[in-house]
Formats: sequence, C-alpha cells, structure tokens
Amino acid sequence: MTTSRESAGDNRECPGANPDLPHYGLRLFVTGMTPRSTEAIARIKAICEEFLAGRYLLEVIDIYQQPLLARAEQIIATPTLIKTVPAPFKRLVGDLSNRQRVLLALDLQEKS
Repeated sequence: MTTSRESAGDNRECPGANPDLPHYGLRLFVTGMTPRSTEAIARIKAICEEFLAGRYLLEVIDIYQQPLLARAEQIIATPTLIKTVPAPFKRLVGDLSNRQRVLLALDLQEKS
C-alpha cells in the first residue's frame, strides 16, 4: 500500500453538512495491510463518515512504503492517527478500538 487519500468532498456535495463546521485533515500511519492496520483504517473511516461526512481528508500512510515520512512525523508505533487540521494538532497511538478516546482526540462528541 502506498499513501492513499480519501476525501469526502466539500460541503456542497453533502446535503447534511454544515458549512460553518471545520474541515479535518487526518493522517493514519499503518504497517502494511496487517489485520491491526485494516481494523484501524475501517474504524477511522466509520467515525469520519458518521461525524465528518463531507468535511475531511484522510491520508493512509504505510510506513513500509513511506519510511521518510514516518521518520519526519516521528512515528514510533502504529497505528498512529494525527489530526493536522483544525488546531490543535493531536496524535493518537493505538488500534483506535476505543471509540470515545478517538472522538475525544478529534474534539468530537458522541451523537445522542
């Protein structure tokens, strides 16, 4: 796997999206297509579609394919999720199985 980008487009393409809400830039660093990596990718995609539909860019970066990028971001464990936009910059290390922890790191709240 190389770097892959998934974009939900802009707010005009997503009728339910609020144009006043911030767009998110996320980078998920993984190690190949291991079960742990695959699960982390599926989890963050599900969260993004539920909470950020139409307003996120998710880059999935395989550290085997992009070792210099991983080194530049000081990735020491995978999966690692980095929120680059909006501020503040946040980093979450682990398999993303704790949904509440992921939502907190992204400054999102569970829907009621």
